[in-house]
Amino acid sequence: MLRKLPKEKMGTSNLGWLESRFHFSFAEYRNPNNINFGVLRVLNDDIVHPKSGFDTHPHSNMEIISYVINGEITHKDSMGNSETLKRGEVQYLSAGDGIYHSEHNLHESQDLRLLQIWIIPPKAGLPRLYGSHRFKEDERTNKLLNIVSSQKGDSKIKIYQDINIYVSEFDKEFDFDIKKDRQVYFVQIEGSSNINGVTLENGDAMEIVDIDKLNIKPLSKSHILFIDMQKK
Repeated sequence: MLRKLPKEKMGTSNLGWLESRFHFSFAEYRNPNNINFGVLRVLNDDIVHPKSGFDTHPHSNMEIISYVINGEITHKDSMGNSETLKRGEVQYLSAGDGIYHSEHNLHESQDLRLLQIWIIPPKAGLPRLYGSHRFKEDERTNKLLNIVSSQKGDSKIKIYQDINIYVSEFDKEFDFDIKKDRQVYFVQIEGSSNINGVTLENGDAMEIVDIDKLNIKPLSKSHILFIDMQKK
């Protein structure tokens, strides 16, 4: 099953300093029929305007990945971590029994656009984790880059849950094999693509269940992210 999710049908919010598109119920967007996809609980496409951001706030028992599309994100947390990340770079946080953090766009004039991804951990109370990786553009150019995996996986970023997150910027066709009892959530970040005959434009998404192979054709220079997980 391929279920296209047009961006026009997603939840939205505009707080002035923050513009968001919600793939799942979040904040003021409440849809009881759209809470999660497997262990994927939140996927927000956020634009944070200059000299603003998320002030210090708590999280617990959630694994949070931030993928920077444009601009710069500056992170600080109660574990003593502080850093700034740019396009294509990734930050992750497994909040365990509790952590406080802030995320800001400190740039004077440039918007920050990022994907904020929340993954339900396999159990509560796991040890806290924080880290990041500064992936290079050529690592994702016309190839799939595995930016996040489970602890047993091969990515440079490892979380507790059994998922894989892939990204690519490409202008050449390629295939991806989905293993048995796995499902995929697919996000068209920039450009447009044809996925098994279905066209996705910038901002669209797709739920993919009971499919064993993806044929991914760029219709323009394309930037994608997708999450491979156990079927639920």
